[in-house]
Amino acid sequence: MSKQGIVHVDRSNPRTATVTFADPPTNVIVPETVARLHEVVVELSTDERVQVVVFASGTEGFFFNHFDLRQAARFPFTVGLDGAEVPTWVDLVIRLSRAPFVSIAKIRGRTRGGGNEFALACDLRYASREQALFGQPEVGTGILPGGGGSERLPRLIGRDRGLEAILTSQDYDAGLAERYGWITRSLPDDELDAFVDGISTRIASFDKTVVAAAKAQINRASLPPDADLSAAYAEYTRSLSAPAFQAGLARLGRHFARKGLEVELRLGEYLGTVDGPP
Repeated sequence: MSKQGIVHVDRSNPRTATVTFADPPTNVIVPETVARLHEVVVELSTDERVQVVVFASGTEGFFFNHFDLRQAARFPFTVGLDGAEVPTWVDLVIRLSRAPFVSIAKIRGRTRGGGNEFALACDLRYASREQALFGQPEVGTGILPGGGGSERLPRLIGRDRGLEAILTSQDYDAGLAERYGWITRSLPDDELDAFVDGISTRIASFDKTVVAAAKAQINRASLPPDADLSAAYAEYTRSLSAPAFQAGLARLGRHFARKGLEVELRLGEYLGTVDGPP
């Protein structure tokens, strides 16, 4: 599938855009997805008409999933906002947080690892109460979070809950994620689309300059330093060559050989056991 096929952009409304990920069966993050998303965020950031961008999934059961670590060496680099070469993923989440539009993650399905880090980089996160799951599974596979999870999540839910989520590699349902402050709000699945449409329409009806300025003020009070995101990605990259990751990857490989897609559906459970859940 081409990178354009993985990421679809709907611009039928000049003030709002909807960006849909569709890379079945599990919406894992591949290098082509990162490159295309970066292009999209840059393009939409320069369009003076765009005030709200909604990110959604076109793959049942998954919003945006973890990195495809089999392709770790292929993930791209780009020239960042400061003129230096940086991992494209790091530049993507920084640009998304700083963008002059308001970004909304409309979450149905599993949202783990890099996918969760992408959602955390969005300004607002609305999730299906019945279908959304969240997690940072890196430690359970023998590596470190590298896309912003260890920098953004503790700022939202507190140090202790951030430690719990990252050190246990567990899955969190939408109700608990809402109580923790991980997401903005959870809603019944049949109400999610209408609610996000209403929020998008309301924000897009206001003056864009004022909305962007208000977002910038909140950013100054709440975002991690850019250097911390770059440092975390470097630590993540180093962890890929550690023996713990090779052991974790082998263990997951055995699970996948026996259970296939079920491992992705119940990843938090499989990471916590040697033989997999009953």
